[in-house]
Formats: sequence, structure tokens, C-alpha cells
Amino acid sequence: MSTGSSSRVRLFPIRYTVWALCMLASVLGLAAALAWGGWWWLLPAVAIALSALGWVDVQQTRHAILRNYPVIGHMRFWLEYIRPEMRQYFIEGDHEALPFSRAQRSLVYQRAKGEPDSRPFGTLLDVSANGYEWVNHSLTPTKLSTQDFRVWIGGEPGQPLPGKEVCTQPYHASIFNISAMSFGALSANAILALNLGARTSGFAHDTGEGSISKYHREHGGDLIWQIASGYFGCRNPDGTFSEERFIENARDPQVKMIELKLSQGAKPGHGGMLLGAKVTPEIAAARGIPVGQDCISPSTHSAFHTPLQLMQFLGRLRRLSGGKPVGIKLCVGHPWEWFAMVKAMMETDITPDFIVVDGAEGGTGAAPVEFTDHVGVPLQEGLLLVHNTLIGVSLRHRIKLGAAAKVITAFDIARMMALGADWCNAGRGFMLALGCIQAQTCHTGHCPTGVTTQDPLRQKALVVPDKATRVANFHRNTMHALKELVQAAGLHHPNEITAHHIVRRTSDSQVHQLANTILRVQPGALLGPLDEQHNVFKNYWPRASAQSFQIAPPPLQPSAAAPKEQGTITG
Repeated sequence: MSTGSSSRVRLFPIRYTVWALCMLASVLGLAAALAWGGWWWLLPAVAIALSALGWVDVQQTRHAILRNYPVIGHMRFWLEYIRPEMRQYFIEGDHEALPFSRAQRSLVYQRAKGEPDSRPFGTLLDVSANGYEWVNHSLTPTKLSTQDFRVWIGGEPGQPLPGKEVCTQPYHASIFNISAMSFGALSANAILALNLGARTSGFAHDTGEGSISKYHREHGGDLIWQIASGYFGCRNPDGTFSEERFIENARDPQVKMIELKLSQGAKPGHGGMLLGAKVTPEIAAARGIPVGQDCISPSTHSAFHTPLQLMQFLGRLRRLSGGKPVGIKLCVGHPWEWFAMVKAMMETDITPDFIVVDGAEGGTGAAPVEFTDHVGVPLQEGLLLVHNTLIGVSLRHRIKLGAAAKVITAFDIARMMALGADWCNAGRGFMLALGCIQAQTCHTGHCPTGVTTQDPLRQKALVVPDKATRVANFHRNTMHALKELVQAAGLHHPNEITAHHIVRRTSDSQVHQLANTILRVQPGALLGPLDEQHNVFKNYWPRASAQSFQIAPPPLQPSAAAPKEQGTITG
């Protein structure tokens, strides 16, 4: 009995049932079509096609699922394909941030559309959860006349900052701007809408490392020109830095600041490549590269190799630009490399006008999973290290700090100000304002909203005048919310927010001011004995050198001892 049963299973496995039903439907459908004609021909046509698909499935060698489950096995791949959408629409909680929660996305959409963003019936957050934060309010709130909060970068008119190669064209920037996103990563229509929105509401638009395209220029919005290791927009044919091309772009009145990118949150320490097939004539023109050839972004710069050379290069860029603010963008990595840069500032008396600190949790572009999840310092820790180091060497007053990584709400901005930032940038927040639905298909060219694709048909879905209005609305309404938050705290400007104004729950029964839980350094503290300083300063500050990014890290014991030379491991 058992043997017979096994034979029947071998002759007709149950997993082939759907395929068999398709073949049966082919026969029956063909008979029905011959008998009655008309629409009955659809039945055998579909059934025969599915039967043929089953035959292909059992013959192919790529997918074991399809060989064992012909026809029906395709359902698995289809369900896997729509899994992100099913999770987002039906399963994901309102406050499950992956990477942005439904509540966060809805807030951006509401502010971008100019819809009411008030919430009835109290908070949906668990105020008893560890990590919950709030701003303490005042019994004497202020009344502010404007929400146009700004910060001077590069000194103030007629008041240049001390040092060599000083800025002579300071920029009065909004404290909330568009973070670096290149044309090529974003569609032409997305760039047009972002820049028009920036011009309308009076804030800045960072070009990203893809340089300045014709779409950045069309509406004339303020630009922060980012230069990375590929020197796009200012490169020689061999990929090295070109003074002539730099001057041509840097002295354009639309360019307000120059940002030298050392690393980014999405993939710090990693270069990139734009495949030749994606290098269109428009992208090639913006980047200064040949059409149709692979475009390489090296992992390191060729214009400098030491911290001293970096500072000299920044001074050179400032001089060549005609005195515009010049700064750096980095995701903090090895602390001794950052310390080496600070020591180079002290030795050369050349300081960047600004530093944008990007957190490892940031990033609009695609990156290897290991880099996305496990490389680079998160924004809070990176910003605090940069802020406190500059305070510790008495250089903080010469350098403005920007913060970029998951900043989309007024509270996000306030919190970054409390940690030491002078202004904030947002990338994904403004992508959401354009209509991004967080489909996470940015790297495929199949963006459903036309934000991150070069497909002409797909990007037609993004209507520039409408989306530009939403970009401007999002900025304006976020600034209005920030104004109300600042007023409630009894302050006059967001730059008055300190870590003493933010409170964080640390356990079920304890809360602490943020000032009591974060790294803090007294002015000039790193210029003297380090006995009372944090271990990161005690261990690495004395060993960092302006002459090199490299130091010998503290000796580490291997996880397993190496075998002795005189012996061998035998069985």
C-alpha cells in the first residue's frame, strides 16, 4: 500500500496540480470555443499560455521554486514584489519609522499642500517610553514678528571673520534648506520644482555632487554648489581639479556658497559610479564628462592628501570664488581624522566658513546595506563631537554648523539647534514634499512619482508649478511651526534653543535635561590638560596631527591568539 502510494505521488506530485488544471482547461476550453466560438476563445488562449509557462518553469534552472511549483510558483515572486506596498498601506503602524513613519510623511504632505496639520484628541505617542523628548514651555511666551529665521555664514557684511583667506561675500541663509541631491539622482522636473520652490520661499538649494545643471539655473534660486571627489563641474579630462572651470561656476551670482564633500551619511568612505548608459548629454554637460562613459566618483580626493593641504585647498577655493563662503560636508568617522583637521585649522589659521555634519542615518541615494546600516557616526554623536571640539579650541565662533539627517519637523530643527547646529538641511523631507511616497525604488529608475527617475514619461507625472508650490509651502509652514515652538519656549530665535530646553525620558521614572546626558566641553578646554575630558579627547586628541590623517590607533588585542611560529596545529 505504501509503495503504491509513493508511486502515485512520484507519477503526479500534488505541487503540479495547478499546472495540470491549466492543461485540462486548455482541452476543455478549446472544445467549448469550437462549439460556441466568440469570447470562449479567451479561455483556451489563457489556459494554453499558462500551460506553456508551466513547461518553461520545469525546464529552467534559475529558480528552484518554479521547477517544483510550475505556474503557481510565480505567485510567490509577485507577492514578494508588492510586499513593501502591502506593508506600508495595511500593516505598518503610524509611528513605525522605516525610515519615516506614516505620521511623519502625512505631516509633510499636509504642510506641502497647505492643509491643516493640527491633530485632535491628544498625542498618539507613548510619553512614558524611553527616549521620548519634549521642549519645556514658558509662562511668559514671546511674540515674534517674523518666521524668516536666518543665519550669517562667513561673517557679516563689513565684519569679516579673523584668519587667512577670509570670506568677503557672506551669505544670509535660511535655517532650513534643501540638502544635497544631484541631478541624475533626481529627475529634471524634481530639480526644477525644488529650485523654484527655494526661490519662492527664500531658502537655499544644495546641488549635490552632480554639479550645476541647466535645471538648477532656470529659475534662479540660491544654490550651494557641492564639489566632491569627482570634481564634477570643475574637472580636467583626467578627473583632477580645474581652476578655470571652478571660477566659471563659483563666480556665478546664483551660487551663494561652495561645499566640499568629504563624505556623506549614506555611504561614508565609499566612492560611486554612474553607469555609462545613464550618462545622458544633459548629465554629461553638468558634470563635465563624456556622454555614455562610466562616471567614477573616487572614494578619496586627489586635490589634497593631508589635513594641512585640505585647509590650504579650502582657502584656495574661497579666493578663486571671489570670497564666497566655503565649507565642508562630512559624516564623522575616525575621531582622530577630525581632530587632525582641527589642528590643521589652528596651524594654518584657515578655517572653513561652515561645516555640514551628515549623520549615518541620512542619505537619499542607494548604498550597500552594510554602509547604510553600520558605517559612520549618527548625527547626534557626530554633531556633538564637531561642536564640542571647535568650542574646546576656541574656533566655534568662526565656523557655522549645519545638520543633515532625518530632519523634517520643527521639533527636529529645534533639537539640532540644541545640540549645536546653526541651521538644518533636509533631503528626504523635500522629496516627500514633491510627492515621494517612500516606495524605496530610487535606484531602479522606476520611481512611481517621477522624483528619482530619468524616464521622460515617468517624470511627466511631476508637474513643476504644482510641486514647486508644495516645496515652498512645506518650508514656510515648517518655519511657522518653528516660530510657534520658539514663542512657546519664551525665546526670540531658534539659535537661543539649548540642550537645557530639551527634556528626555531615560526610564519609567526618570527624565533628564538633554544638557545632562550629552557630551559638553568648556571653551578652550582642549588647549590645556585633558585629564577631565571625555576619553575620545584623552585618547585621540594628543595623537592627531595636522600633517596626516593617519595615526596608530590604540593597540587592540585580537579576538583569537595567533598560533606560535614554532608549532603547528595537527589533528
